[in-house]
Amino acid sequence: MQDLVVITGSSGRLGSRLLQRLKGSYTLVGMDMQAPKFKDDSFSFIYADFSSEESMKKAFEQLKKEKGSKIASVIHLAAYYSFEGGAWEKYEQITVEGTRRLLQNLSSFEVEQFIFSSTLLVYKPTEPGVKINESSELDPSWAYPKSKVLTEKVIQENKGNISSVILRIAGCYDEGCHSIPLSQMMQRIYEKDLTSHVFPGNLNHGASFLHFADFVEGLVKVLDKRKDLGKEELFLMGEPETYSYKELQDKLGELIHNKKWITIRIPKWIAKIGAWLQLVFPSKNKPFIRPWMIDLADDHFELDLAHSEKVLGWKPQKNLLQTLPEMVKILKDSPILWYRENGIPYTKKP
Repeated sequence: MQDLVVITGSSGRLGSRLLQRLKGSYTLVGMDMQAPKFKDDSFSFIYADFSSEESMKKAFEQLKKEKGSKIASVIHLAAYYSFEGGAWEKYEQITVEGTRRLLQNLSSFEVEQFIFSSTLLVYKPTEPGVKINESSELDPSWAYPKSKVLTEKVIQENKGNISSVILRIAGCYDEGCHSIPLSQMMQRIYEKDLTSHVFPGNLNHGASFLHFADFVEGLVKVLDKRKDLGKEELFLMGEPETYSYKELQDKLGELIHNKKWITIRIPKWIAKIGAWLQLVFPSKNKPFIRPWMIDLADDHFELDLAHSEKVLGWKPQKNLLQTLPEMVKILKDSPILWYRENGIPYTKKP
């Protein structure tokens, strides 16, 4: 039998892509609260609620009964994620304690490798030209990255003899967008919303992104090289180019409306009042921008990928700015479908 790989969060965009990519090379088991949308005999699915002790226990009893106790790698993608703020209890139950439950149940298995998907947002933001590497200072500023830092500590304390790999990744996207920040930016420009012309942060700051396909290939590299890696490894994954908010706005305005898009910087206090008013007097669409986000508008993240390239032989093949034309084409060709795919209510045609 081929080596066994367990993928948590297997119904997500990344997990389902990874299942497709690895089929034929490994015996695959996906764990999640729902099965992937596609039907395929190349993998098995086991229901698992990471917030429940009983559910996790049953899931791993089933795994051992069906596949035995030897696991080549556990690729842990399941986590809680929300831009709405608050809900720390969900981050704690699913991301932090869910990982603890996972590792506790793995203690009765022979596991070679444990891969955890973290985020570059755990780092202290920098300035243009100042790159983040694996040893840069940590300073998570909101619930999502804070939960990842705590979970990394849980892994270190509970993994036992299992080799661990932490991947701190940039925000993911693909040709259909499927990135919350990018899709919201595209929606505002497509609908010619007034807020698409203002920004409360430094327009020359931005963040690295990562195409889903490149992340999948990075995971494959980590998996295939598991016997050559150390007991504890840490890698950054993202694109080497960091495009500023202004660059993305300019390019999207040109692609969507065939004209120069004007974006001006406004004071943070004005933006916070506007965000607060949208929450108090909501329109048909639930507002995306929350007052707490405005303090993060100046954040800047660009990456030094030398370690990932040297040890894994990995570097991204995609580029966000070069992918934007295809993103916009898909939006303009079928806006209703694009809105649905990106979880945005479609209420009007601009």
